[in-house]
Amino acid sequence: MTISLRDQLLGLGFKTAPKPERKPEPKLQHKPAAGKPSQGEQRRGGKPVHADNRPPRKHGPQATAPQKPAQHKPRTREDIDLAKAYAIRAQREKDERIEAERLKQEEARKRREAKETLAELIAGKGLNAADAEFVRHFEYGGKIKRIHVTADQLKALNAGELGVLQQDGRYLLVTAALLAEAEAIFAPAVALKVDPNATAEADPYADPQYQVPDDLVW
Repeated sequence: MTISLRDQLLGLGFKTAPKPERKPEPKLQHKPAAGKPSQGEQRRGGKPVHADNRPPRKHGPQATAPQKPAQHKPRTREDIDLAKAYAIRAQREKDERIEAERLKQEEARKRREAKETLAELIAGKGLNAADAEFVRHFEYGGKIKRIHVTADQLKALNAGELGVLQQDGRYLLVTAALLAEAEAIFAPAVALKVDPNATAEADPYADPQYQVPDDLVW
């Protein structure tokens, strides 16, 4: 009969190792069900208390009170009509400014074209004499102007047979016919148009006292 190794060791005086003692397993603590206070909470009056003895913070939509939207006063019929009236007036004023600017630009364009046409009409037709010895004064643009003429030109000018045109700051002596054509194209260019039947009050500078030789020393 075969003897096992364990029995041989026991026969030689070896003892079996003692079995380790089993410690009892700790009992699991059951958490209180939702909505039920724990024992600690029951001891504190049923209200949950945190470790720092502060009540828990509330979360969610109940944490802050909802803010009421600002209530605007409803617009009355009078307010609406007044706002429309202001809008209509503002639009009308804007249209008037635009129209005024358009007319201004249109007037400037016509004036520029008229002056160009006039310049072509009177080119080379001035009668100013280099040996003119008399001065004929006249009022133009609110100021007293003058042109040098000969004795014969002075008589013709006072008789309405000649006239004076202003072009780029210069005064040109022209025939009455040319003066009429120029007036039809651009009237502001007519500086002197004499009416032979006019009284002395209408053209005081036609008086002989203003017809002084240019070389006279005062």
